[in-house]
Parts: sequence; C-alpha cells; structure tokens
Amino acid sequence: MLELKGVHTYYGLSHILFDVSLTVERGEVVCLLGRNGAGKSTTMRSIMGLTPPKRGSIVFKGQDITTMKPHLRARQGLGYVPDDRRVFADLTVGENLEIVARPSGSSETWDKERVYRFFPPLAAIDGRQAGFLSGGEQQMLTIGRALMTNPDFLLLDEPTEGLAPLVVKMLADQIESLKQTGLTVLLAEQNQEVALGLADRGYIIDNGVIRYSGTIEDLRADEEVRKRYLMV
Repeated sequence: MLELKGVHTYYGLSHILFDVSLTVERGEVVCLLGRNGAGKSTTMRSIMGLTPPKRGSIVFKGQDITTMKPHLRARQGLGYVPDDRRVFADLTVGENLEIVARPSGSSETWDKERVYRFFPPLAAIDGRQAGFLSGGEQQMLTIGRALMTNPDFLLLDEPTEGLAPLVVKMLADQIESLKQTGLTVLLAEQNQEVALGLADRGYIIDNGVIRYSGTIEDLRADEEVRKRYLMV
C-alpha cells in the first residue's frame, strides 16, 4: 500500500534521510523505531509531503506521490497525526473535528459522533477551546481529527510522547482497535513496549538510515540490535 524507495530528504543543506526504503502492506501496523532525532518524524513528513525528498520515490496505492502536494495526499487517503499535535487552539474540540471532515464512500464513515464513541472523554469537552486541553486530550483530538478525514492509511508520529502511563495505555488500546477495523498504520515511536505490542513488523532508523527490518518476533528476540540502536 505504501513503498518508499531510496528516499533522501534534506532540511536546507542538512542531509537528514539517507536512502530510506520501507514498505507497508494493506491492513498492517508497521512501527518505525528509533531514538530521538533518528529521523522518524522526517520520514513521516516526507511521506506526507511536508518535507519532500530530494531523491527517491514514494508510492501510495500504486501511484507515485513523490511530488504531490500534502492536501492532495490527504485526498488520496493519507491521514497524519504529527508529533507536535498542532490543534487549532482557538477553536473548540467540536470545531477542530468539523473543520477537517471529509466524506467517505464507505458505510463505516468517521464522523464526529463516531470519534466521540471512540474517545468518550472528548464528548464531554465538545465546547472547550483546544488550547485549554491537557496533553492527553490534545492527542486524542489530533487522532480524532485525522480519522475525520476518513483515511485508508494513518501516519502516527510519536502518539504517546510525554503522556502519563494511563493515557499511554488507553491510546495503545485504541490504536489496537483501529487495527481491527482494517486501517493501515505506520507508527513512529520511541516507546518500544507500545510499538512492539501493536505492530506486525518493524523498522529501526538511526542517523537517518534504516538499520534493521523484520517481524516483531525477530525484533523482540534480537536484544543486540535493540541495545545498539534503541537504548539511550
């Protein structure tokens, strides 16, 4: 469903991603693991078109989207949850959801009511301005906002970062339930426990280079690789 081939991405003159290649099949949850600054967020931004690669290609559902604008990628079915949340602080929770709503041809359409069933705490604060939400509430809102675009594929960038353990567990449970709906997910995470518990396969990125790819079982078993690239 998604394939990156030899992607090189820069910020200005700084070379960040080096020959990054990865694939995600339809219905999979694939994790991209790495330390802070390893290149996870740049990979996600490259896929979404916010930081387009200088070299390489990105193919989504059989179409080359390497040079496509971000809003057109969203129309193709890519949903994006950024690591910094980026809620519309002056809008209410409900308005944050309504402003991005995109119709779906499926009977399983995500609308505001379905998002509130998925994240019940948001229903109770529908009229609250997003700038006054806690970190966990903002993260729920950001994921809910991405779901309102009715994506076929969801990019989740560090969804549990900086959150309390109880909120992390709740989000992990909800991401697991998204998997049961058939949604395809690429999850960038530092939290090994969460990522390995959710994903079917995993990649490890370090200094902008993919250092490892394999099944979750293989990754769990390879303590040397995890120590080398994931331990602080």
